[in-house]
Amino acid sequence: MKKETSNQKIRNIAIIAHVDHGKTTLVDHMFRQSGIFRPGLEVDERIMDTMDLEKERGITIAAKNCSVQWKGVKINIIDTPGHADFSGEVERALTMADGAILLVDASEGPLPQTRFVLKKTLEKRLKVIVVINKIDRKDARPDEILDEIYDLFIDLDADDEQLNFPYLYAVGREGIAKKNLTEETDNLNFLFNTIIDEIPPPRFNIEEPFQMLVSDLGYSDYLGKLAIGRILNGNAEFKETMVCINDKNEQIPFKISELQIYEGMKLKEAETVESGDIVVLSGMADVKIGDTICTQEFPKPINRITVDEPTISMEFTINTSPLNGKDGKIIQSGKIRERLIKETLQNVAVRFEPTEDRDRFIVKGRGEFQMAILIETMRREGFELSVGRPKVIYKHENGNTMEPIEKLYVDCAEDFLGVVTEKLSLRKGRMTNLVNNGKGRVRGEFSIPSRSLIGYRDEFLTDTRGTGIMNTILSGYEQFRGEFPIRSTGSIVSDRQGKSVAYALFHLEPRGRLFIVPGEPVYEGMIIGEHNKSGDINVNPCKEKKLTNMRASGKDESIACSPVQPITLERAINFIKDDEMVEVVPNSIRLHKKTFSSQKRHLQRSLQNKNK
Repeated sequence: MKKETSNQKIRNIAIIAHVDHGKTTLVDHMFRQSGIFRPGLEVDERIMDTMDLEKERGITIAAKNCSVQWKGVKINIIDTPGHADFSGEVERALTMADGAILLVDASEGPLPQTRFVLKKTLEKRLKVIVVINKIDRKDARPDEILDEIYDLFIDLDADDEQLNFPYLYAVGREGIAKKNLTEETDNLNFLFNTIIDEIPPPRFNIEEPFQMLVSDLGYSDYLGKLAIGRILNGNAEFKETMVCINDKNEQIPFKISELQIYEGMKLKEAETVESGDIVVLSGMADVKIGDTICTQEFPKPINRITVDEPTISMEFTINTSPLNGKDGKIIQSGKIRERLIKETLQNVAVRFEPTEDRDRFIVKGRGEFQMAILIETMRREGFELSVGRPKVIYKHENGNTMEPIEKLYVDCAEDFLGVVTEKLSLRKGRMTNLVNNGKGRVRGEFSIPSRSLIGYRDEFLTDTRGTGIMNTILSGYEQFRGEFPIRSTGSIVSDRQGKSVAYALFHLEPRGRLFIVPGEPVYEGMIIGEHNKSGDINVNPCKEKKLTNMRASGKDESIACSPVQPITLERAINFIKDDEMVEVVPNSIRLHKKTFSSQKRHLQRSLQNKNK
C-alpha cells in the first residue's frame, strides 16, 4: 500500500482568468498584505509583469512563480497569462498547482479564455476558488455572473464535488475580498483564509524517492540553466547527485550546484527542499520542459507535459532586402535558428521545423499574436529577419481537409452589429447565438475558421469605431469551409531604390493609404502603401519636381503630406498577402514583395494567368 501524507506547511495555487480580469493586480495586493514589503516602501503596479513587452501592453505573457506567507503557511502563487495565444503557459503552470483561483470580471462575466483555463483545471481535478472581481464597476452584476459561472461549470461536465466551489467577491485594485456583497472589509484576509482552508496541501508518498517534473526553465549567468518545478516525492539536498531523464528516456547524471526556493518574488538559497514545494535546481548541462529529475538509485520518469497542438504556422527567413545588415547586430541564419530553437525549449506551445533551404524556417504556435510577441522580442534583441503571412495548419482525415474553427465572441454597439455580421459571413462565419440586453450593446457568438480572423481585428475595430470587443477560443476542427477573398485592396510598390520625396508622395496620396514619410529609404519591391483598387501598382516615390525658370517663390515648400499612422508589427503581419513579407529590424518595420524585381513579378503573373 502507498503511504501517502501531505505537507500542511505549503499550498500551491495558480491564478487563472481571461485577459484583463485583474490577476496580476490582485497578486500585487497579496504581496502587500502578506508583509512581503516593508511599510512605506514604494512599489510599482503589476510587479509580476517583469518583461518590457508586458509592461507596455498591460498583459501577462509568461507564467511566473512567487510566494507569500500567511499564518505560518507558505502559499506558492503561479500568475498565468490570460490571452488565448499563451494558453500553453497556462497548461504548463497547472502541473505545479494543487488548486486555482478563477478570477471573473463582475461585468463581463466568463469569457472564452475563462472557459479554456477552467476546462484544463477541472480535467486535472484541481480545487477551484471563484473570485468575482471588480464589483465596484458601475455596470457590475455579480449575482448574474455567479449564475453564469455555475452554468459554465455544468457545461464543462463538472461533478457535484467540483460544483460545490467556494466563491468570494473582490475589488482587486483596492486589495479587498469579502464573503458577501454587504460585508464591509478593507483587506484580503478572507481570500488568504479560504486558500488555506479550501486548497488541499500537496500530497506525496513517503516511501518514494525524489521526483520532480520540470515545468519551466530559467537561465543565470553564474549558474547556467535552471530547472523549475514542483517536487512530487522525496527531498533533495545541496550537492546531491541526481539524474535528468529526457524525452528519449536517457538518464543524464548531474550534481545539484545550487538549490533555491521562492520567497516573495525573489529566490532564496536552501540547503534542503521538501516534497510539495516549488523549487529551482541548477547543475544540468541540458534540460527541457517535461524532463524528470530523480535519484540515481531509483530513476522513475513522470508523464511528460502535453499541450494542445499549434494551429498557426509562419515562415521565418533571413533579411534579404537591399537594406539588410544596416540596422541589426544579428543577421546570420544560424543565429536565428539557435534563437528559435531556444524559444521552443522555454515555450512548450511553440514548434520549430527546418526546411530544405538553410535560410528559411517554419515556426508553429497558437496564434498570430503569440508569433508577433516572439518576433518583437527578437527584434529588441538585435535580430534582423523577414517573416511571411501566418497560415493555418490543416489536418487530413479520410480524404477530407479539416481546418481549425474558432468560437468568436463579439460585444459591440447595436448599430454596428449589421456590418460586423456581414463581414464575418463573407469570411465563412456563422452566427450561433445573439444576446441583446436592451442597453444598446449586443453580444454575438460565431463559429468561424481560424484563417478568417487573420487580419480581421483591425477591420473590426474600424467598423465598430474602436468600441467593439472580440475574443476567440479554439473549438475544434471541421471540414474546410471554402475560399474567400483575403484582402480587397492591392499594394503600392516602389519601382526603384532611393529616398522618398515629399513631392512624389503628395501626388501618390490619391492612389491609397501610404505607410512612409518623406526622407525614408526605399528600394525596388518595397511596399510603401495600400492601393485603393484590388491590383498592385508600381510607383516612383523618389520623383522630384522638374526645375523651370517660371516658378513662384516658396511654392515647393508649401507641399504638406498627410500624417501617416506608424505601421506596427501586428498591423504589418495582418496586412500582407501570401506573396509579401515583413522585414523586421531593430528600428524599422518594412513590407516588401517576395520577388523584388517588378519585371520578374510581371513574368510570374503572366505564367500564372497562362496556366489558368
